[in-house]
Amino acid sequence: MKFLALSLLLAFGSANAAETIRVAIGTQDTTINCATGGLLIRELHLLEKYLPHDGKYKDVKYDIEWKNFTSGAPLTNEMVAGKLDLGSMADFPGSFNGAAHAKAGKKSIFITVLSGSTLGSGNGIVVPKNSPVQSLAELKGKTISVPFASTAHGMLLRAVKAQGWDPEKDVNITTQAPEVAGSALQSNKVDAHADFVPFAELFPHRGFARKIYDGSQAQAPTMHGSLVDAAYAKKYPEVVVAYLRAAIEADRLIAAEPEKYSELIAKVTGIEAEVNYLFHGPVGLQTRDFTWKPEYRQAVKTSIETLRLLKRTDSDIDVNSFIDDTFIRTAFRQAGLDYDKQLKNYEKLPLKAKDAVTGKPITDFRHLTQIWVQGEPLVRHYANATTAIAELRKLEQAGKKARTVYAHDQGSGLKLLARDAWFVVAADGRDVSAYLLKADAQTQAAKVKGKVVDFDTLKAGKPI
Repeated sequence: MKFLALSLLLAFGSANAAETIRVAIGTQDTTINCATGGLLIRELHLLEKYLPHDGKYKDVKYDIEWKNFTSGAPLTNEMVAGKLDLGSMADFPGSFNGAAHAKAGKKSIFITVLSGSTLGSGNGIVVPKNSPVQSLAELKGKTISVPFASTAHGMLLRAVKAQGWDPEKDVNITTQAPEVAGSALQSNKVDAHADFVPFAELFPHRGFARKIYDGSQAQAPTMHGSLVDAAYAKKYPEVVVAYLRAAIEADRLIAAEPEKYSELIAKVTGIEAEVNYLFHGPVGLQTRDFTWKPEYRQAVKTSIETLRLLKRTDSDIDVNSFIDDTFIRTAFRQAGLDYDKQLKNYEKLPLKAKDAVTGKPITDFRHLTQIWVQGEPLVRHYANATTAIAELRKLEQAGKKARTVYAHDQGSGLKLLARDAWFVVAADGRDVSAYLLKADAQTQAAKVKGKVVDFDTLKAGKPI
């Protein structure tokens, strides 16, 4: 009898020791504001650092699986099929993820935000580079493509409604994935294209499109975050928290060295580091934030309602149970961070830098202008555009080139690719202000009796 008991004990012990827990994670590498929930964790092997190995996890082994997707829909399909445990996506596809799980008799939960904008920046509308169109108002009767059922689709519908237009009659909205839209813009097959991160900035950076509308103009909060299969989370809550600890670590690393990790993202995705820095660098276009701010909860609620309106789902998901912040709160606590304090913090990643010419600390970021010089690992910071452009001329005269120049919209504070911005030069020629929209620049120019110029004219330094 004792022998039997010992045999059973040994058998149980062996089974427990042999247990393997799968951690299958779906990523969207090219949706660069998901980087802290996927790409960086994977490339830096951060998950392995935080997975539990004590208590009930003492003898288990982990089978970590990564799979990359270009959009949320196929990622959702694999989650519903039980092939993935976690995945990252935006508010709209995330809500569809919840609806798809519910339809299959399952449940997924939104466990964290990764990055977003409570104002709506990140989504945007671009037109072909040489298009005469300068604003959304000029697109009435035109064809605008957008990835259907995406967060950008929701932004576009809201923007069209704000114009007082009927989306069925006053504009021709067609579905188009970003990888197809690039070619369509270059061949002028569409009048405009609406898209999510990073395409409204990537296409202009590559020189064949121009941004005419930012999602913040629609005042539609947007976010990307991570979801988990609810049954998996119930069975392995400590594994879910470990994933979030890894995400927090990824965020800390990129905050400390944004240029370095923007280059890593570029190496993996092919999306230029200059665009990655536009989002992930200090005072960037979006804010990396893991807390469920009311605006992000509302973004999910709005996306559910819009998906129902579009007849993409008939599920009515309870947002309060779909969003579960208990895991991220635990991760914050374990990391020694104050979740409730961060929940109240709406500031962008701060910039602590000195003007590259004067050496004085930069404290006012309204006129902040930055230059990333080829061959230099770090971005140069200037307190104003006047100094920055003067330095850019010197750099080019010395045979150096700028990878890109960043400016900030005077009205909204949005970080801009200076090459496609409009600048107001004051009457005395000293004060220079940047704007995304030409109309805004013209309004300001009238106030200060200044002139509106494009970047090339400003850089040339010709009399205005």
